[in-house]
Amino acid sequence: MLFTHRTDAGERLAEALLHLQGEDPVVLGLPRGGVPVAFQVARALGAPLDVIVVRKLGVPYHRELGFGAIGEGGVRVISEDIVRSSRVRQQDLAAVEHAEEAELARQARRFRGDRPRVVLAGRTVIVVDDGIATGATAAAACEVVRAQGAARVVLAVPVAPPDAVAWLRTEADEVVCLSTPRAFRAVGEWYEDFSQTPDEEVVALLTRAAAAPGAGPASGPAARATAVEVDAGGLTLAGDLALPEGAGAVVVFAHGSGSSRRSPRNRAVAAELNRARLGTLLFDLLTPAEEADRANVFDIEPLAGRLAEATRWLRRRVPLPVGYFGASTGAAAALWAAADAANASGADADAGIGAVVSRGGRPDLAGPRLAAVRAPTLLVVGSRDTTVLDLNRGAQRELRCENRLEIVPGATHLFEEPGALDEVAALARDWFARHLVR
Repeated sequence: MLFTHRTDAGERLAEALLHLQGEDPVVLGLPRGGVPVAFQVARALGAPLDVIVVRKLGVPYHRELGFGAIGEGGVRVISEDIVRSSRVRQQDLAAVEHAEEAELARQARRFRGDRPRVVLAGRTVIVVDDGIATGATAAAACEVVRAQGAARVVLAVPVAPPDAVAWLRTEADEVVCLSTPRAFRAVGEWYEDFSQTPDEEVVALLTRAAAAPGAGPASGPAARATAVEVDAGGLTLAGDLALPEGAGAVVVFAHGSGSSRRSPRNRAVAAELNRARLGTLLFDLLTPAEEADRANVFDIEPLAGRLAEATRWLRRRVPLPVGYFGASTGAAAALWAAADAANASGADADAGIGAVVSRGGRPDLAGPRLAAVRAPTLLVVGSRDTTVLDLNRGAQRELRCENRLEIVPGATHLFEEPGALDEVAALARDWFARHLVR
């Protein structure tokens, strides 16, 4: 398995960690390279992000041999066996510890500033790095986190050698590693771009995570997704429904080609909406068997029909305004279904869709239905996604409802660039808050 860069690794790792979302976890990134990976994990899980600053204590004449580790809050983990066998004087060991304490404090101030560290007591803590070579630092981090009161410690990395993973399973309660190649020489060989992560990037990511809407005391309560079976006209489809306390509306996600309810990008957007007290329903528009035929993801009419049926199912359970968030081909299904809802009669006459947001979508595939859409529609496209941008401009000319095209500078189709998906989430949050919540 080869990763494009740390953002790509973080998104893929997040998908493998979705089973922890219901445990209200805390995500800790090991500096420096682990923080960009951890940022994506925290965003996908809707979890708080912090940095885990750990300093290994090396025997003075053999620094590679660690006799312990220290962490913030005065945490000190010492291997008495190594201390005895090394036969080093206590004052020499104390000098090492004193020097590392000073560096620990410097790094913590540099990365976190004046923000308090996230309290770990009684929490599930996910320790994230960009990869593992020997595992010594990761093991020390797990020990420190446990000493800080974590109820459960999960170590998550994109790549590591098999022997290191086997050893680390004895140090953590769970180890999640996407790739364990036997021919392992260095972490960097499994990345196309493994350029050094500067301190400034670590600081920026931590600041962005802390300043994200909903991160402070005024944020809405964490919304835990519940697994549901969505009845789409007699067909049962797997879904995840999250309803924050005091939710003012629900946004139904329509996934695009090659995606599903487990999409880390859509889950990151959903987490942002949840923090703004908007409910979310993520479900699979296609069955696993149907996904095998790629032609199905471009067959918009039946996808729109299933989305409409899922909306009816949702309304029977949650009496709140409904909006659609569509990605790629899912955006066309969302607009098609919104158009049909606007022209409904009888029992469905009052069941219109309140707002639609498209992320990197293909609204053009909704064809003549575009002119019938009445829901305020926001189209979000990356500036470097030139083909899709042209298609969105053409589709915008067909829309007769209130609409806007937002172009995210420097972003490509998947919004993988630093900060790009954050901007998408913020735009969607504000659009739904303005048009959907009564």
